[in-house]
Amino acid sequence: MVEFRKVRSLRTVGSEVLVLLVSAFILSLSQPGFMSKLGLGFIALFALIPVFIVIRNTSWKCVWFYGFLFGLSYYFFFNYWLSGFHPLAILIAPIIKGGEMLLLFLALKAAVTFFPKKGYLLQPVIWVSYAYLAENWFAGYPYGNIGYAMWRYRIFIQIADITGVWGIIFMMVLPQTFIAQYLYNGLKEGRWRFRPYLMKNIVFVSIYGALLIATLVYGGVKLSYWKDRESDRIWRVATVQHNHDSWKGGYQTYLLNFNNLRRYTLEAIRSNPDIVIWSETAFVPSVSWHTNYYVEGSGWEDIADLTNRFVEFSEELDTPLLTGNPKGVIDDPSKPPYDEEGNQNRKDYNSVILFDDGEIKGEYLKQHLVPFTEHFPYQKQMPWLYNLLLANDYNWWEKGDEPTVFDLDGVKFSTPICYEDTFGSIPAEFVKNGADVIVNMTNDNWSKKTTAEMQHALIATYRSIETRKSTIRGTNSGITTMITPDGKMGEIMTPFTIGWKVYDVPVYTHENYENTFYVEHIDLFAFIAIYSSIAILVFGLIWFIVKKAREHRRKRG
Repeated sequence: MVEFRKVRSLRTVGSEVLVLLVSAFILSLSQPGFMSKLGLGFIALFALIPVFIVIRNTSWKCVWFYGFLFGLSYYFFFNYWLSGFHPLAILIAPIIKGGEMLLLFLALKAAVTFFPKKGYLLQPVIWVSYAYLAENWFAGYPYGNIGYAMWRYRIFIQIADITGVWGIIFMMVLPQTFIAQYLYNGLKEGRWRFRPYLMKNIVFVSIYGALLIATLVYGGVKLSYWKDRESDRIWRVATVQHNHDSWKGGYQTYLLNFNNLRRYTLEAIRSNPDIVIWSETAFVPSVSWHTNYYVEGSGWEDIADLTNRFVEFSEELDTPLLTGNPKGVIDDPSKPPYDEEGNQNRKDYNSVILFDDGEIKGEYLKQHLVPFTEHFPYQKQMPWLYNLLLANDYNWWEKGDEPTVFDLDGVKFSTPICYEDTFGSIPAEFVKNGADVIVNMTNDNWSKKTTAEMQHALIATYRSIETRKSTIRGTNSGITTMITPDGKMGEIMTPFTIGWKVYDVPVYTHENYENTFYVEHIDLFAFIAIYSSIAILVFGLIWFIVKKAREHRRKRG
């Protein structure tokens, strides 16, 4: 139990550290993990209460360290599977998140310092601001956002089509800060006076109660609406899950993958799908490079031949094929495609290409690259880290800049690649640009954990709610599934197995369905939270300084 003392002792600090570590572990259980494949989402509704108590009780000298410790431990528990990706990843991600929460805890401490009685009202706004800012800088990483823990409680999260995930976070954190203040006062004073506390805050309780009822009523209405709503058409999509080991490469591996993809594609088209979907980088040899820059004697003849075989298969296929495939282009225009030793003068985009009627009808280039593994722009500022990443076999992709919308026989769809669909703004931009279906192309095989794949997939349910569009996920090894506009996840293909499945995807067109408020005003609620937090904290700081100056003058006078 945290000791409530004015003088900080080692025992007090130790008890606060223990509370934070236990809270971080408990909060991690709200997400899919080693305790629950689907996550115990309800835990996120109370797991932060001890954290807010510690922030109130501790000193400014300790609170920054506590923030770093909580972020580090939470993401270490939550993202344990990153060790399967690379030893550096399980270190880098928690350290970065610790740094972000260091700043968060300072802001949360400032809220209750400047506003001792009403600071609990500001803290949820600050948490929303943190959640947005933490995923919208270079190392932004949306996994672990507490709002996503509620993915199975669909009646609660339907407001995402208005506020995005940000409104859900606010509704989750606000009662926890309110309860934390009550418990802090009771523990500090040694007596519990709930009725007086309730009456002093009756306006808040009434408003929050009304908001909660409105949220649940809205959710119930939306679930009923989408349950009975007929789609404009059904799009039959065959997904091929080839379960390729992402760590293996070379000609023999690419040949084996192609043979598996071809075999299961030919099986799938017997069910008369409208399109066949392979996953992100399902076919690794670059079609654009090996068809445009083939040079005999370069040493790449086998790969070029395999590429030609893939193109011929795609051209002969009666069904359109959508696949991930790197786009290779000339890096230095002043040099030839290959040097004397066969090294390629090439740079690559992580891309998706659409084959139809024997030709490539369109492509999409990934816009939001994974930090540290696909993209690192600070070579000059941090050469030591840049070289460390290169030494650990990381390679960089080029960045695309267009929210491409494909049009196939009247079905308009866009293809966020891999973790692009964990950012609400990216699918929303696609839909704003005309997409009627979200097709997520993912390769999460590198994690070797179903937990990692499920953590990714559950986030996608929010994208369907925010945009009110169906999502179909075409993955290497899972989670291959379909998600309807109310956030309901359909039948899942067994992860880490080879096979195919046809999904009947309901299509809701722009002609008959208006864009949601969230699509028209992307992340507006988050921006309001950020500017409000800054303005109120600045005002609080000024008022705090003025009060301290007055107290100082009174003591002297």
